[in-house]
Amino acid sequence: MKTKFSLKIFAALAFFSLTACDPSHLNPDNQGDFDSVLEISHEMIVLGSQLEDPYSVENMTKALHSLYPTKSQVVELEATNHYVRLLPRSDEDFALLESLGVRMLDHPMDYQILQEGDYYHDPSIAEGDITWQYAVVSPDFVAPDGIRCELLHKCYLAEPETTKAGMEWVDWAAVERESFRLTGNENMLEPDTKGKKKESYVPKGRISVLDKDYDTDPVGVSGVQVSCNVFVRFDSCYTDEEGYYQMRRSFSSKPRYRLIFNNVKGFSIGINGIFLKGSISTLGKHSPEGCNIKVTPASESKLFKRCVINNAAYDYYSSCSSYGIKISTPPSDLRIWALGIMDCSASLMLHHGAILDLDVIKSVLGVYEPLIRFFLPDILIGVNGAKTYASIYHVTQHELAHASHFMSVGKKYWTDYALYIAISYITSGGVTYGSGTEEDAGLCEVGEMWAYYVENVLFKERYPKFQGYFGGKYWFHPEIFTYLDKRGMNRFKIFQALDSGVKSKESLRLRLISLFPECRSMINEAFNNYR
Repeated sequence: MKTKFSLKIFAALAFFSLTACDPSHLNPDNQGDFDSVLEISHEMIVLGSQLEDPYSVENMTKALHSLYPTKSQVVELEATNHYVRLLPRSDEDFALLESLGVRMLDHPMDYQILQEGDYYHDPSIAEGDITWQYAVVSPDFVAPDGIRCELLHKCYLAEPETTKAGMEWVDWAAVERESFRLTGNENMLEPDTKGKKKESYVPKGRISVLDKDYDTDPVGVSGVQVSCNVFVRFDSCYTDEEGYYQMRRSFSSKPRYRLIFNNVKGFSIGINGIFLKGSISTLGKHSPEGCNIKVTPASESKLFKRCVINNAAYDYYSSCSSYGIKISTPPSDLRIWALGIMDCSASLMLHHGAILDLDVIKSVLGVYEPLIRFFLPDILIGVNGAKTYASIYHVTQHELAHASHFMSVGKKYWTDYALYIAISYITSGGVTYGSGTEEDAGLCEVGEMWAYYVENVLFKERYPKFQGYFGGKYWFHPEIFTYLDKRGMNRFKIFQALDSGVKSKESLRLRLISLFPECRSMINEAFNNYR
């Protein structure tokens, strides 16, 4: 959902760019030399005329009678599903419906789409309010209290498990095709499925993205949600680690495919709107057998950047556990926004309660404070000018390392930390992270040491030929952790020291010694080397 407040939101985010990490640690980008595979619109969907749904109980019954005029006269089809529209009142309502397994689209499924896009807003709903959500639910579904639910029509979606005993003689794929013909939708069928012998297909394929600094072959887009639908015949699934997906439902006509950036790991990437948890990239109509999409740096920009952030975050979550030792993963339902208008990135953790509790922030934001409270991003990734996988990858790792630190220290610590960066930026005349002499500089010292250190470790694991070092020019010296890492104190051990009581480099040193007294000399040496 887009709202009329979008320009104000971006204006308010200008304040938060002050709390961002330094953009200068982006590597120079190398322009990709691959052709775009898709033309993708990010505007509002434009609907055409309403179509006759071939999957309605009424139309499937007519098709059954048409093909089996004698046997079917005693058959009465019962709805396998209901096609409904819902009107959640809030983000909490939307999340509740999702928790009940309701998979929603923000536009009707039985209309022509004249122009593809990322979102739709019903003209009968005021701008800024949640628009109608369309779903296919079981017949016994009851909407939670307070959520308006309207039955649009009853459906019959034939699957092996829905076929009644004694009706094995019915070729449901043929009935489906006949219903398309009777409703005037035969042109939607694949040419080779217009004959009555051809079976339907279960869509499967691979979504991949090219990282030319890593390999000449594309890598899978991991754990992302893929959805497809033809009318109310709707299905979705997640890709595996290598980017492969397979639906459960079968299709006999070209489904409309979409990537929804809600990841199986529990994070979402998006700025479509608060009520659309993850951004959507519509891939268009493709074969019912499935489609393989290879995204490259020359592909549509938002699609490429979303895929890279998705993979970087997936890799980060996977990196948080090794041989039973764990770093806290970021909080559940993490909201990541990719912003093409920003060069900087920031870990605000707003959705999880940081920063906005303080009156000083409200006074800075003024009239924009309610809007930021309403949308509540956790992480902002500034992708303005970023063109390569690598240049987006390491920034994402940096911000997610902050999110793990947040899990260890809590909201109050994080609020003070973010305030330090914002205030020191202003009082120091625009110096990122300040000079290190300001009040609460120790919070920045510890937090940025950790984030730059993890960024370097994970980036070099992926790109072992990389010879640079992120964050080495700053006064807080992430090299201390790198020094310890090379001598056996890895990031899993270091993370144990990052509790809410560690608020300076000195308290960090003492905490590490208390945890690992056998390493006292090495720890002291590391800290003494970088003063």
